[in-house]
Amino acid sequence: MTEPNDIVVGLDIGTTKICAIVGRKNEHGKIEVLGMARTESTGVMRGVVANIDKTVQSIKKVMEEVETKSSVAIKVVNVGIAGQHIKSLQNRGSITRDNVDSEISQKDIDRLIDNMYKIIMLPGVEIVHVLPQEYIVDNEPGIKDPIGMSGVQLEGNFHIITGQVTAINNINKCVNKAELDVNSMVLEPLASSNAVLSEEEKEAGVALVDIGGGTTDTAIFQDGIIRHTAVIPFGGNSITEDIKEGCSIIHNQAELLKIKFGSALASENQENEIVAIPGLRGREPKEISVKNLAHIIQARLEEIIEQVYYEIKNSGYEKKLIAGIVITGGGAQLKHITQLIEYVTGMDARVGYPNEHLTKGMIEEVKSPMYSTGVGLVINGFQSLDRQNEQLVASHSQRSSSGKWIDSIIKKGQEWLLEDDKDFEK
Repeated sequence: MTEPNDIVVGLDIGTTKICAIVGRKNEHGKIEVLGMARTESTGVMRGVVANIDKTVQSIKKVMEEVETKSSVAIKVVNVGIAGQHIKSLQNRGSITRDNVDSEISQKDIDRLIDNMYKIIMLPGVEIVHVLPQEYIVDNEPGIKDPIGMSGVQLEGNFHIITGQVTAINNINKCVNKAELDVNSMVLEPLASSNAVLSEEEKEAGVALVDIGGGTTDTAIFQDGIIRHTAVIPFGGNSITEDIKEGCSIIHNQAELLKIKFGSALASENQENEIVAIPGLRGREPKEISVKNLAHIIQARLEEIIEQVYYEIKNSGYEKKLIAGIVITGGGAQLKHITQLIEYVTGMDARVGYPNEHLTKGMIEEVKSPMYSTGVGLVINGFQSLDRQNEQLVASHSQRSSSGKWIDSIIKKGQEWLLEDDKDFEK
């Protein structure tokens, strides 16, 4: 087994599944999936780790499988975080630069962002991400990239995402107990957006809606910048529970019904379509109308979509989302879901597949919307690798230039000493 440095692993610890994707970047910047494995998630509820031992067992199982498939020894993973505890807020920070003559560099921006991580939060709350919205240089607003500009006062508006310390620690604990290290922890809708949204959509304005098993995650982009994030505590499992209650069947049967015959629009189904469910031991099979099934699914989905729409309106960007809504996650596989979203919100909708960033001839299963977060975590891992490499190159060039400067001083000093010697001889 190899352990190459140019390989990134995404670990999606979800409510219904735990999935690991091993990826490598090719020369065209596309991601080649070397291996993918998934297993049932038994220790996670609504996106939050509820049972550490069960979650660790699931992670170990999925890692053994993906290591075998990809022939890669895995030590480091990029993990997703979600759950109702995730909150977001807007904040502004500023720094005063000492050297007025020099241009604003990445170092200044990093210092400004580091200051934002130090803001005082409520007890038990931790900052997960600090996402720049825009910069202000000497009271000049609306600057996207201030590097190379001159100015004394550098300010920034930031979108800050927070999570509960215990929830973050539990994810770290599970990964560490599975004998792995966490390279980065990424908010799941941010990871999914990397996999399914184009730069044009982010520029035009788009709402990403990721319907998972335990939560529905929303991220709103406009002008290429993330503007709003929200986690809604309902997902595919809520729909399954409703089917279980409404049809008086067991959970596994309800899940299979949803996947095989589920539809988001009751009006699209015929009255006479009937599905027979095997009865429990010695009992008669149960007949269920596909139209009634769709009524149950539609009622819950409408509730979820209305909450998403409330978040979109609450963000203040409702009228600016030219690209409408992109839906992904396992829930995006329900038939007629885009029609229902367009009917409830009046906005354009499409299903987001993570195949745009993948190489051709890829494992077909990975192209499903349910793997958007996993693929996005791999993409995010490569982005952070690129940033680390850039910083290394910058610091190396800085060292070499300062080295040249020291060399020139030594040379000058030697010349002065020689001159002094000549004067002394005279």
